[in-house]
Amino acid sequence: MTEPASLVVNDQSVAPGRVVAVCRSASHSFSKPVVDEIVLVAGLGVDGDAHNGRTVQHLSRVRQDPTAPNLRQVHLVHRELLDELSLQGYAVPSGAMGENLTTEGIALLDLPTGTVLRIGSDAVVRITGLRNPCAQLNQLGAGLMKRLVFPGPDGELVRLAGVMAVVDRGGPVRAGDRIEVSLPAGPASPLRPV
Repeated sequence: MTEPASLVVNDQSVAPGRVVAVCRSASHSFSKPVVDEIVLVAGLGVDGDAHNGRTVQHLSRVRQDPTAPNLRQVHLVHRELLDELSLQGYAVPSGAMGENLTTEGIALLDLPTGTVLRIGSDAVVRITGLRNPCAQLNQLGAGLMKRLVFPGPDGELVRLAGVMAVVDRGGPVRAGDRIEVSLPAGPASPLRPV
């Protein structure tokens, strides 16, 4: 697995990407089925998804502090990661890692905290951090967790399992929708696990 490239935000222009698949599940199952459309709801997440809410909804986070704000309303994974995993012998289709959106054309892991993604005609999400994956990933293939979380050259853990976001403006999202990227002003704050 390749590590994300270092942040470069001096050039505030990032090429647009697109949505490849949208996924949702009303249960706390690990994977989410692909659907034709999801509806993002401002301040809550994906309508009808188990992780929708103002406060944390991920079961492990609820046990820690059920009043904490939900910084994990929407989970995004880039298709390029799924392609790389396929080359390594892992069959990981869209939604298998529990993501709500599979994207392409945007290096999600290279974006700074606070990056805004305008999706389709209405929806706007703001990236809050990295997904901190768990060993359930190994249900998709032996050793997958070690491909997605491993020590980097500096000893800090590298996490490749996507990014988390909150919904700033709601709206429908479908496969094929354009994603426009707006980097935050000021110094770049690298993504950290949320």
